[in-house]
Amino acid sequence: MTRIHSITTASKSAVLAALLSAAFSAHAQIKVGVSISTTGPAASLGIPEKNTFALLPSEIAGQKVQYIVLDDASDATQAVKNARKLISEDKVDILIGSSVTPTSLAMLEVAAETETPMITIAGAARIVEPMDAKRRWVFKTTQHDGQMAAAITQHMSNAGVKTMGFIGFADAYGEGWYGEAVKFAPARRIKLVANERFARTDTSVTGQVLKMMAANPDAILIAGSGTPAALPQKALRERGYKGKIYQTHGVANSDFLRVCGADCEGTFVPVGPMLVANQLPDTNPIKKTALTYVTKYTAAHGKDSVSTFGGHAWDASLLLTEAAKTAVPKAKPGTKEFRAALRDSLEALKNVPASHGIFNMSPTNHQGLDQRSQVMVKIEKGAWKYVP
Repeated sequence: MTRIHSITTASKSAVLAALLSAAFSAHAQIKVGVSISTTGPAASLGIPEKNTFALLPSEIAGQKVQYIVLDDASDATQAVKNARKLISEDKVDILIGSSVTPTSLAMLEVAAETETPMITIAGAARIVEPMDAKRRWVFKTTQHDGQMAAAITQHMSNAGVKTMGFIGFADAYGEGWYGEAVKFAPARRIKLVANERFARTDTSVTGQVLKMMAANPDAILIAGSGTPAALPQKALRERGYKGKIYQTHGVANSDFLRVCGADCEGTFVPVGPMLVANQLPDTNPIKKTALTYVTKYTAAHGKDSVSTFGGHAWDASLLLTEAAKTAVPKAKPGTKEFRAALRDSLEALKNVPASHGIFNMSPTNHQGLDQRSQVMVKIEKGAWKYVP
């Protein structure tokens, strides 16, 4: 009887140990909450981002990782609901999103309130600047509008542009770009002679275009993202505008090229180097890592399917992977301590190569990209042409 009891006890101990191990493994899983715009006006950004999350590894830093992806329909209110659900119900360790500036600014409030680190894949610098108690929880993989505005106005100046018209979204994205335009244009001795706005859901911009045409600027900057940015460009061409047209990096995908068609021929756009990775010189320090993503995405979705927006999601995963390496030894996933460790690790990242640039974060810089993260392209025959 004693021997039987001993075996039974040993068996119970083994079962208990196995259960505890399984429980710890489940607890240790890193959960990533993603809110992106796969429907609505920003769908052309959100869809390649969603496709990219499907390509990510199932394990990082020795831990299983789960990506919970929700659609915010390009709506700030829905983005907040998604963020709260992901944090309170799904118990995620980090948020990634959203696709555009207004939805990301809305998510920022939830991230700060719950002390959950967040990586945005939207464009405006104001998401991470100026640094304060809220923004210390948020990091960014996209090039700042300021970096791209500097590239655009420099290109304008080199091309002899003296006067400039501006038309942008009537939201945080457009306002952010206008702020950068009025900062950089005068520094390049370019006079801003027209300033107009339009909504992402507008179907006509005739009034705004007529006002810009009356000012007769040498060049016009359209500050929009996704396919809605094609609307003013098509209207300008229909009205016979012959000057130079510039778009922002918010249009860098094949859907924009398809919708804008021949009206976008000759347009200049600052983009992340990943979009034209195959055209970059071998000396470009980002070419190798950019091609890694391009090859993987193209294999899954076909030729000419890659966009800069999917690249921003890919880069978010690279930052998370690197940060997890130092956060996991400090705290268990699923805890407040792990979220804090992950935030601290993201802030300390140095020389992380990604598809759009090389990241160097700091307590005062939660974007970490320099001018190596942008190149100028020209739309020629419905394709992106690298401009050295």
